Amino acid sequence: MKTYKNLWNQFISTENFDLAARRAIKNKKSRRAVRAFMANRNGNLRRLREQLMRGEYTTSQYRTFRVFEPKERLIYVLPLYPDHIVQHALINILGPIWQRMFVRDSYACISGRGLHAASKRTMQFVRRNKYVLQCDIRKFYPSIDHEILMQIIRHKINDVRIVALLENIVRSGGAGKNMPIGNLTSQWLGNVYMNELDMFVKHVLRWHDYIRYCDDFCLYGNDSHMLHVAAWRIREFVREKLNMDFSRFNVGRVACGVSFIGYRHFPRFIMLRRRGALKIRRRIIRIITSNDTRPLAIGRIAAARGWIKWACTYNLRQFIMRHVSHTTNQDLVQQLRKNLI
Repeated sequence: MKTYKNLWNQFISTENFDLAARRAIKNKKSRRAVRAFMANRNGNLRRLREQLMRGEYTTSQYRTFRVFEPKERLIYVLPLYPDHIVQHALINILGPIWQRMFVRDSYACISGRGLHAASKRTMQFVRRNKYVLQCDIRKFYPSIDHEILMQIIRHKINDVRIVALLENIVRSGGAGKNMPIGNLTSQWLGNVYMNELDMFVKHVLRWHDYIRYCDDFCLYGNDSHMLHVAAWRIREFVREKLNMDFSRFNVGRVACGVSFIGYRHFPRFIMLRRRGALKIRRRIIRIITSNDTRPLAIGRIAAARGWIKWACTYNLRQFIMRHVSHTTNQDLVQQLRKNLI
């Protein structure tokens, strides 16, 4: 395996931090923290680079809050300056290196391989196989083992200062385990961690029809017994090598539908999962009944369209449009018709 050295100069360059700052503030220009940073942008970036070169940077204190959709999660938030900028600067350099080592059928947080690309690939597998093994990892991000992750990182990255900076970010999430949900680096490091599983499935089990999105993954085949055998071998690997375990796994027929990444995939069509359809319906009806035409509400309607247009949702769209009669706001009616009809 190729290892990468002498990355520090690329990381610490003025050009890299200019790019990191642009990416960190993208679509956030109205926020107070962004305005404070932009008031002395060049001076802030210069001081941050000097602090990093002296080895004085450490990850800031997290602010946390909980979300409950679809399940309870603890979200960690760091300040824009300096932490978001440092993490963007790291990913500018390390992202392309890591992306080259990911398998084709890993889809989370990778440019050009989003949810809908994963859905299209799933349909290919559903149409040429009879059975599917579906698995996911129990409490994935909180279960990431820091020692194992750092070993994986050192196999690829051999720059002492870059590794030390990554280790500071990794260990900021707690003692021994946990990768803070909310960090840009957590998304990438989660993929790096699960890439070990991808390599095992592809090169040891030699399984072709395999797809993973974060900690959810599926294997497809025409022999249900072989899928059960694969499940137990994968579970043994996950326990011994990654210090994790499944939250569930099951083998079923693809003709009954494969629930993956928010959709239910059948050989001839795609449907929204029931939970996702109910969530969209409640959100749109709330906007309709409140006559809300603020940009945020219109953005939510457009986001709903992004889900709906990829699936068979005629009945859902008709149900929503029947509720348009509850509002006399023609701007809102126009937006709904534009995005949902």
